[in-house]
Amino acid sequence: MAEDARKTANNSDLTEAALFFHRYPVPGKLEIQSTKSLGNQRDLALAYSPGVAAPCLAIHENPALAADYTSRANLVAVISNGTAVLGLGNIGPLASKPVMEGKAVLFKKFADINVFDIEIDAPEIERMVETIAALEPTFGGINLEDIKAPECFEVEEQLKARMSIPVFHDDQHGTAIIVAAAVMNGLQLAGKDIRTAKIVTSGAGAAALACLNLLVSLGAKTENIWITDRFGVAYKGRVEEMDRWKEPYLKDTEARTLADVIGGADVFLGLSAAGVLKPELLAEMNEKPLILALANPTPEIMPDLARQARPDAMICTGRSDFPNQVNNVICFPYIFRGALDVGATAINEEMKLAAVHAIAALAQEEPSDVAARAYSGETPIFGPEFLIPSPFDPRLILRVAPAVAKAAMETGVATRPIEDMDAYLDKLNRFVFRTGFVMKPVFSAAKQANRQRVIYADGEDERVLRAAQVAHEEGIAYPVLIGRPHVIETRLKRYGLKIRAGSEFDIINPEDDPRYRDYVELLIRLTGRRGVNTEAARLLVRTNNTVIAALAMMRDEADAMLCGLEGRFERHLRYVDMIIGRGEGVKELSALSMLIMQRGVTFFTDTFVTHNPTAEEIVEMTLLAAKEIRRFGIEPKAALLSHSNFGSRDSESALKMRRAVSTLHQVAPELAVEGEMNGDAALNEALRQRIYPHANMSGEANLLVFPDLDSANITLTTVKTMTDALHVGPILLGVAKPAHILTPSVTSRGIVNMTAFAAVEAWNAKNGVA
Repeated sequence: MAEDARKTANNSDLTEAALFFHRYPVPGKLEIQSTKSLGNQRDLALAYSPGVAAPCLAIHENPALAADYTSRANLVAVISNGTAVLGLGNIGPLASKPVMEGKAVLFKKFADINVFDIEIDAPEIERMVETIAALEPTFGGINLEDIKAPECFEVEEQLKARMSIPVFHDDQHGTAIIVAAAVMNGLQLAGKDIRTAKIVTSGAGAAALACLNLLVSLGAKTENIWITDRFGVAYKGRVEEMDRWKEPYLKDTEARTLADVIGGADVFLGLSAAGVLKPELLAEMNEKPLILALANPTPEIMPDLARQARPDAMICTGRSDFPNQVNNVICFPYIFRGALDVGATAINEEMKLAAVHAIAALAQEEPSDVAARAYSGETPIFGPEFLIPSPFDPRLILRVAPAVAKAAMETGVATRPIEDMDAYLDKLNRFVFRTGFVMKPVFSAAKQANRQRVIYADGEDERVLRAAQVAHEEGIAYPVLIGRPHVIETRLKRYGLKIRAGSEFDIINPEDDPRYRDYVELLIRLTGRRGVNTEAARLLVRTNNTVIAALAMMRDEADAMLCGLEGRFERHLRYVDMIIGRGEGVKELSALSMLIMQRGVTFFTDTFVTHNPTAEEIVEMTLLAAKEIRRFGIEPKAALLSHSNFGSRDSESALKMRRAVSTLHQVAPELAVEGEMNGDAALNEALRQRIYPHANMSGEANLLVFPDLDSANITLTTVKTMTDALHVGPILLGVAKPAHILTPSVTSRGIVNMTAFAAVEAWNAKNGVA
């Protein structure tokens, strides 16, 4: 295995790319950021001396308060001595540091857990145990990594006995949990019982034995388990590389090789070396065998060879370029998330089994859009090619962490039990979909809006189909899709979606719909005086889905519409404006965009419509934007931006923004609005007070109003990219009926967000809610 990894590392292109990646823009993959502002002397006094004495004394009196006053409750140590680095062998602690930094990044990415990677020069068991045990005051959990067997067993066992925080050797238990989930689902598909299944391993190291121990906890019988390694079958009386950890699986047998014991096997578990499992051996396995060939980077048998020998086999590897990837990231971040959130003193067998069942069950759910994007071909659904979830399925944290937390509470190892599990799930959901917090009132309102009919112009698009599935499942809308029925049906099957036409969504077929003539007649009546003649109307109703959606809205066949996934924004806007028109008293349409960043939520207007608005148009778009922002349960604070700071410049655009502010103060005295000002003054109250202490706004502005489309759109797209922010919108303001033009880059989740928003708009319009 080590030799295979070294060959991969010696690939010149990959090596150069990896070295560049790790070196630039700064060396390594981690940095430390302060969670508190240290902007003045008082901040320093609170953070260090003398203010820090207060939490120190509080923790001294009650150690449990460390979870309230320090980062310990969300801090894990990833610790290795570098004696068994995956695929590279005993390369030592210093050389293992890039791997441990990588593990730390995964913790943060997938579960928002902070990590210090610690590489220790401690090859001996006693030294490792003493070093790690002494770290308990610093961390909420310990993740042991890349420690060779059998020392790893002894180290973990001693640390668990000495420490009152979770100690988890991921190479053992992380692998075991994913393998166990795959075995559960594989045996279910094969119609087999784990209690009678024959299991044969190649490899008897830490991971293999942990897998077997967990399978026994699930019901497998030790008499049905055969282990082999480089010395052959583990039999009673063997002396080579034997230890007490293998003893439960030793057999009184004359069999000596893998070939001697593979006959009749239901499961092959490989955690050894490339090419160990020969194709001819597969013929001796039971029907519908499960093959877990997990050696990396080259498995014990390549999937194509295995499938040629046994077409009925279910195959898992450790590689991302084949189905059924056994990847520890599927579980370890979420197990620690659940354990840390209840202050667990250990990760026990019940918690591991809870993770197994949660992962196995998730694979049987319908795949999410984020998981689907992890695959280059058709979206997999539960079956031989999809026994375990994708590592990028965002639902993992929503299933595994709560299951582990509940198991910890039920088994008495939780020191901070979760009192409100619904609130906890809500918190996790907000981490997964960072739009969750700000969109929560919108989704709640949408679920109460009696399934408003939302029509999607791009009804054949995968993102729309996934959004329609979510809209149906969550009860936020009734989807109406514009598209060819046979294409929609084929793609629903391809993506593993269960929503069905006629009962759970409707279809408007642009190629053959009985309402065609009525649509053409309506289009001529609405736009005949705006340059659309009869022939043009017929062509548009056949070829332009945005036109069809807008006409369906006008015929009361839908309550809200979403379009824009293909083509230019201006083209869609033209037809929405021509057919649906503007609301009463609205002079110009505008667009509002919302960015959700780590620092909070900020709204931008006008980001897509008016190139150079007048002062009057800026007043109108600001008032419309403020009204929409209140729908999110947020009180708007509007800053009208300029290169001028409160009269410092008298350019045409500065004067325009100045006039707009003056008008807003008169017509909307209840609105917190100020300007004209620079962007930094809008976001920094202290700076703003220095420039103009009588500003009609406190705190940080959350609505940024720009003098023209260039500045608005450039700022939006730049900030979005620089901050990795989530974009909700654009929200089209001023339309007579709820209609929104999305961007081609929108995600499925973004469409779901806009579906909920449009549904609430539609319900409000019907019920006269302002």
